[in-house]
Amino acid sequence: MDLRKLKTLIDLVSDSNVSELEITEAEGKVRIVKSGPSQAMHISQPAVSAAPQATSSLAPAPIVPVAPTAGEIAAATAAAEPEGHVVKSPMVGTFYRSSSPEANSYVEVGSQVKEGQTICIIEAMKILNEIEADKSGTITQIVAQNGQAVEYGAPLFVIA
Repeated sequence: MDLRKLKTLIDLVSDSNVSELEITEAEGKVRIVKSGPSQAMHISQPAVSAAPQATSSLAPAPIVPVAPTAGEIAAATAAAEPEGHVVKSPMVGTFYRSSSPEANSYVEVGSQVKEGQTICIIEAMKILNEIEADKSGTITQIVAQNGQAVEYGAPLFVIA
């Protein structure tokens, strides 16, 4: 760590309400403690520590994986891939089923939707983006939870 950076850190600690600062970098570790006028600043170099030795002669039992049955695989696949067209999130943001907390949801399970109809809102960077159905049909499942974060490509609805 160069001296200018170190001096800047010391000045920041002395001018602030922070009483202790510790920074670890590849070059070393710096710990700055502000207390009384007699308190010293500590600078240390990286330390090499040995891995802790096991003190017990008992070894943990091995973990044996259990293979799923064909029925379990089919059930998991059916649950993971819903029947129908999946409407996916076009962006990262917060999923909302209505335009405001007091308003009714745009759609419910069983609602008939037309292509281009607004079905939810995703808030991204304080902008409310209306998400439209990309297929006409009936909402059979609402996958996303109201008020929860969604990622790009996350399933929102299933339309049959």
